[in-house]
Amino acid sequence: MKYTCPMHPEIIEDKQGSCPICGMALEPMGPVEGEEDNTEYQEMKKRFFICLLFTVPVFVIAMGRHLPGDGLKDLFSSKSLQYVELLFTTPVVLWGAWPFFVKGYQSFKNLHLNMFSLISLGVSVAFIYSLFAVLLPDLFPVSFRNHNGQVAVYFEAAAVIVTLILLGQVLELRARSQTGTAIKALLGLAPKTAIIIRKNGTEEEINLDEVSPGDRLRVRPGEKVPIDGEITDGLSSIDESMITGEPIPVEKSKGDKVIGATINGTGSLIIVAEKVGSDTLLSQIAKMVSDAQRSKAPIQGLVDKVSGVFVPIVILISILSFIIWAVFGPEPKMAYAIINAVAVLIIACPCALGLATPMSIMVSTGKGATIGVLFKNAEAIEELRKIDTLIVDKTGTLTEGKPRLAVYKPVGNYSSEMLLSYAASIEKGSEHPLARAIVEKAQELQLELPPVSDFNSVTGKGVMGIINGSNIALGNAKMMQDRAINIDEIIDTTDELRSEGQTVMYVAIENKLAGYLSVSDPIKKSTPGAISKLKKENIRVVMLTGDNEKTAGSVAARLNIDDVISGVLPDQKAEKVKEYQENGHRVAMAGDGINDAPALAQANVGIAMGTGTDVAMESAGVTLVKGDLNGILRAINLSRQTMRNIKENLFFAFIYNAVGVPLAAGVLYPFFGLLLSPMIAAAAMSFSSFSVIVNSLRLKSLKL
Repeated sequence: MKYTCPMHPEIIEDKQGSCPICGMALEPMGPVEGEEDNTEYQEMKKRFFICLLFTVPVFVIAMGRHLPGDGLKDLFSSKSLQYVELLFTTPVVLWGAWPFFVKGYQSFKNLHLNMFSLISLGVSVAFIYSLFAVLLPDLFPVSFRNHNGQVAVYFEAAAVIVTLILLGQVLELRARSQTGTAIKALLGLAPKTAIIIRKNGTEEEINLDEVSPGDRLRVRPGEKVPIDGEITDGLSSIDESMITGEPIPVEKSKGDKVIGATINGTGSLIIVAEKVGSDTLLSQIAKMVSDAQRSKAPIQGLVDKVSGVFVPIVILISILSFIIWAVFGPEPKMAYAIINAVAVLIIACPCALGLATPMSIMVSTGKGATIGVLFKNAEAIEELRKIDTLIVDKTGTLTEGKPRLAVYKPVGNYSSEMLLSYAASIEKGSEHPLARAIVEKAQELQLELPPVSDFNSVTGKGVMGIINGSNIALGNAKMMQDRAINIDEIIDTTDELRSEGQTVMYVAIENKLAGYLSVSDPIKKSTPGAISKLKKENIRVVMLTGDNEKTAGSVAARLNIDDVISGVLPDQKAEKVKEYQENGHRVAMAGDGINDAPALAQANVGIAMGTGTDVAMESAGVTLVKGDLNGILRAINLSRQTMRNIKENLFFAFIYNAVGVPLAAGVLYPFFGLLLSPMIAAAAMSFSSFSVIVNSLRLKSLKL
């Protein structure tokens, strides 16, 4: 397992540790199965509680000096109390803060100043100053000493700062582990065993990792489907809610695909394994979520630039504050100078700034996985909220993607069986849904499918080949025109079929019309409502299809889609997307086929309908496990909520620094006599990080 930094993905290490650039804890580069290694969290928690025990007495002693009737002065001399503070603070600083000093040293060594640069500087200054004040008070000017000859110490500032920062780290590490709960929950859905049906008919329960593609498995009622496969026998309803986010079980029968980890209903199924191990949809989802959580949103570039100049500026402000207080401040000048310089360093720690974007992205991608929305990277999350135009492919996106052969009519002396037999034979090698519909009908009627030679596919038009010595062509009207085949005698009939939303294909034998077939593909029940909602969101819906104008127009009219682009060849889809972009539109393209991949890549955001091909999913920025338009609505809503969350986080981070740094530098002292204690600065800094963490985790409870 490799580890990388969420903020700096170029950093890749073989083991867990800290990023040499920002000091952030490195994250695993893939989904972690089993128990997560939380060693760092446990170690940081132990440091926090031990340091808390040491810090409490230091804080009590320090605060007692400012309270009337301090009983400790009657029991111990003030010098003795200073030694007690030194005794308790030393392990807090030298042991508790040691990880911060290491990261701070690395930041200066690598010239990548970060929050640990400021923490290590601030704690070091407060502790070393106090150490010399106790052990070598004579080194300080007389103006620094009180009537007992002692110099004021600030051990409580160093100890409380370290303890509060440790608390912040504990909260951050815990929150980070919570962002991975979606992945762990997904991986935990998979069953541990499967029932294999041996070749001799016996059944045996085996471990899931022993299943291979091609194995026949039995899934009993109420059991989880062990792997991705196809049903060969049985009828049941499958609860796919854990994968798709849809609560209604889906009816499945012979020939239907099933997904690993979904729950079988009341029927018994026999399935043949197709994808196992890391190839299953469940594993691919976990990997996609893990990859997306580590990616950087474009807005993070601005944060990186700000952080790059922020820390040096803070150090400069701290130095200037020290100089101004040391020269112009009231007595004891040096004490005021050190305290205010330390307060500036601590309150300006940009940890909240560093957390603002990655925390939201990690929570959002995890949330998306639970509702069937998979983001390929953070850029897709940021871009999706900006789209104003959604271009959708018809087949499989607006429709069920499971066409059925509706009509097959011969012309002349050919029989309907021969027409269908020849059509199915020549379409047998195609993966297109329309081709499958023809082949399935021929197989259902148990027709003989003669062999095909010299097969040739003409992109966007049809297929050709030789059957029993005759040249066969099957395709659309364009193919018939190219071959000078007259279809006028049936054009009225086929136009009527197209007006009903059916796709018509013509069959020619030896360059003479032999008949026609029509395939119907029902519109998904969810499509009309989803299009209506998209329009309410001011998103323009465009249907892009290879179908002819009449078929496309019929479907568009039923769905109330205004913009229709019909008769588009696969290689033209990307060009159509580009045309909308050149006219100033932010375009999302939704599709599910290999021929959609170029258009998905060209779009501002490509959306692969999860029922489609791996190529489409690889080209897209968003994948919907359940391929319908409601998933697009959920994805857009999640994108908008995530970017709003990031902006809120950045506001929290910047407002603390914008207000805190001047306060820590002492700008209010000339007017109101107010100064910001380094302890208060540390608390404010930790609270800013806590605010960002809590705000990010709100995304987990979103109702989409």
